[in-house]
Amino acid sequence: MATAPAPTPHRVAVLALDGVYPFELGIPKRVFGSTDGLYRLSTCTVDGRPVRADADFTVTPDHGPEVLAEADTVVIPPFAPVPETAVLDPATAAALALVRPGTRLISICTGAFVLAAAGLLDGRPATTHWALADRFRALFPRVRLDPDVLFVDDGDVLTSAGAASGIDLFLHVLRSDHGTAAANRAARICVVPPWREGGQAQYVVRPVPTTGSTGTAPTREWALTRLHRPLTLAELAAHAAMSTRTFARRFQEETGQSPGRWLTQQRIALARHLLEATDLTIDQIATRVGFANPVSLRQHLHSAIGVSPLAYRRTFAGTAR
Repeated sequence: MATAPAPTPHRVAVLALDGVYPFELGIPKRVFGSTDGLYRLSTCTVDGRPVRADADFTVTPDHGPEVLAEADTVVIPPFAPVPETAVLDPATAAALALVRPGTRLISICTGAFVLAAAGLLDGRPATTHWALADRFRALFPRVRLDPDVLFVDDGDVLTSAGAASGIDLFLHVLRSDHGTAAANRAARICVVPPWREGGQAQYVVRPVPTTGSTGTAPTREWALTRLHRPLTLAELAAHAAMSTRTFARRFQEETGQSPGRWLTQQRIALARHLLEATDLTIDQIATRVGFANPVSLRQHLHSAIGVSPLAYRRTFAGTAR
C-alpha cells in the first residue's frame, strides 16, 4: 500500500524589525518547530540586513523581504522603542506591501502597532500590552482595542499582548490548525501550560486580595474533576468556604472571567479532547462534559470555534491518535 505524501509545510515568515525583542522573536520557531515539519519558518528583515535586538547583540537573518510574498502566515514580533507616530517607515511599508491578500497575520505586543499603522486593523478587534493601551488608542482610534485579554483571534488577523502571551497565541494557532493533541505535544516540549484561553485577563495591576484570604485555585481543580455535574455558583462558593459574592469577585480577580464562563470553557476544552481522542458518541460526550444535551454541546462548540462536533471530529480525530 502506497504511503500518503507528507503534507506541504505551512510557510511562516517572521519579520524582525530594528529593536526586536529576542524572546518573542524565538516564539514562532519554538512552538511551530515542535511539530515535525508541519511548518516551515523563515526569519527576515525589511531589507535583508542585520538588525539590532533589544539586547546586546545583532540579529542576522537568512532572508530578505521576498519571503513575505511567499508566506502563508506573517508574524510581527515586538520591538523597541514603541512607535510615536501612526505612520510606517518607508522600508517597512514596502516590505508589508509584498504580503499577499488573505495571508494570516500575527503580532505580539508592539507588533500590533505595525499592523495598525498599515491600516490592517481598522475596524477590527485587537490587543497589545496593557501598558501601551493609551498610546495605541491615541494613535489608532479606528481599532477596537481590548487591552485586557491575552490575545484576540479575528480570523486572518491575530494579535497578542506582551511576552508569554505570544506562546499562548501560537499554541492557540497550532490547536486551530492541527488539533489539541498537536498543541499539547508542543506545550510539553516547551514546558508551558497547554491552554490559557485568549479572553483570560492580562496581568495588569489590580488590588491584591486581603492577606490570608483563600484563593479559588483549589476549587477550580476540584471542579475540573466534576465537569459532568451541573455545578452551581453556590456549590463552588461552598467548596471554597466563601459567600457567593466573595467567591465570584475573587474568581474574577484570579482568572479574569466569571465562574460560569470559565466552566463553559473547560467543558468545551474537554469536549474537544474527547472528540479527538475517543470514539464516544456526541450524546456521551455531552453527558461526560456536563452539557445538558447534545444540542447544548453543539451550540457551545459552534459558538467557540464555529464548527459542529461531527465536523470537528472529522477534521482532528486522526491527528490525536
